[in-house]
Amino acid sequence: MNELLSNYLPIVLFIGIAGVIGLALLVAPFIVAFKKPDPEKVSAFEAGFDAFDDARMKVDVRYYLVSILFIIFDLEVAFLFPWAVAFKDVGWFGFWSMMIFLGVLTVGFIYEWRKGALEWD
Repeated sequence: MNELLSNYLPIVLFIGIAGVIGLALLVAPFIVAFKKPDPEKVSAFEAGFDAFDDARMKVDVRYYLVSILFIIFDLEVAFLFPWAVAFKDVGWFGFWSMMIFLGVLTVGFIYEWRKGALEWD
């Protein structure tokens, strides 16, 4: 029985050290943080502008264009890594399928570029 428990000792030590480090990282900001709030620091801020009264007001279309741009690049990266790992196994069909996919993403990127979503005024 002692041999079985000694096999689990490194795991118990690892969990204990991780718990101590995690607890220390949770408590440390409350101990060392500079506590002098000002209205600018504690005000609600979301989506690039201050909070306002009506949640149903119109939002600039550039906000949605930036989100589409994020989705384009996020999808591209999410699909390129597994495709690159299995590149030898997918053959020509997989190669041309990915080229079509990248072509569609490129069309979306060009659309956003023409609409001015990459212009940060």
